[in-house]
Amino acid sequence: MDAMTDEKRYWVGFNRVSGIGPVRLRALQDYFGSLARAWQAHTDELRATGLDHRSLEALLHMRGRLDLDTEMARIEQAGLTLLTLDDPGYPRLLKETDGAPPLLYVKGELKPEDEWALAVVGTRGATHYGKEAAHRLVTDLVAQGITIVSGLAYGIDTVAHQTAIEAGGRTLAVLGCGLDIIYPTSNTRLAAEITHHGALLSEHPLGTRPEARHFPARNRIVSGLSLGVLVVEAGRDSGALITANMASEQGRDVFAVPGNIFNLKASGVNYLIQTGAKLVMSVNDILEELNLRTAVEQRAVQLALPEDETERTLLQHLSSDPAHIDDISRATALPLPVVSATLALMELKGLVRQVGGMNYVTAR
Repeated sequence: MDAMTDEKRYWVGFNRVSGIGPVRLRALQDYFGSLARAWQAHTDELRATGLDHRSLEALLHMRGRLDLDTEMARIEQAGLTLLTLDDPGYPRLLKETDGAPPLLYVKGELKPEDEWALAVVGTRGATHYGKEAAHRLVTDLVAQGITIVSGLAYGIDTVAHQTAIEAGGRTLAVLGCGLDIIYPTSNTRLAAEITHHGALLSEHPLGTRPEARHFPARNRIVSGLSLGVLVVEAGRDSGALITANMASEQGRDVFAVPGNIFNLKASGVNYLIQTGAKLVMSVNDILEELNLRTAVEQRAVQLALPEDETERTLLQHLSSDPAHIDDISRATALPLPVVSATLALMELKGLVRQVGGMNYVTAR
């Protein structure tokens, strides 16, 4: 076990201790020089750091009952990646927020382009209008290379994740429970698909149940990962408004799709617009507010250009609509092994993207 992996064992241990959050964890790390030393420290040393009695008792209790080797084996068996605040791969936008979770459990893969992210949230009981608005806006956002972040809940969250995948984009789902417990269970298949088109994330250890108190905290991660938050449809008591409020506190932009004034499920988004959220009628409203239009154009220019005739030929037969590799081979009259090898190289260069089942789309 390398030193970094060994140190992560102790991040996992402290993450299970009630009452030790980011501030106290950093104080322990600074005092002892490492979390490994802090975990193994004598009671008097821990007390000298200013740890209060309740937190100290919680730490001693957890330290006595938690087998870190077993816990790390469970995490590995579940196929999870651990990201700590000290890891270079920890999401930059989230790291810059107050109260960023010290440890993230990740299933799937986070990529640098996920910094171009927008949270899309709304009511669980979405109307046809809300679902259609979410579908159209997410489709257009994905076409601009924007990663979609949401919370895997019923309604608008589900539509946002599903649409991002169907459009060949990336999506991140933040859970209010351990990553071994998918909630709601009806989204188990969707959660599995997300791991191939982005990632599932949680600050909670394996085995953590989806308790109501976890979801407001989950929402701060949804907004923290994103450049802004788009609320598609929500009532005044919707959790989506909590996400919008947290986004405002984090200095993020809040966007809202206007709704029918006679529909209670739209009262929350209309209220957000009344109180300063940006009214959204098309994806252009979001791109302009975030000053992303020029950035999107620059990003397209920066993409690698096709280097040979084979790559140019393949690009001519690809679009935003998924095309199967066999169909591409037939359409271009190129041998399948040549098409397969060239597409693999083009994917590494950012020219194309595989969207599952050996189907490809352009990445532009």
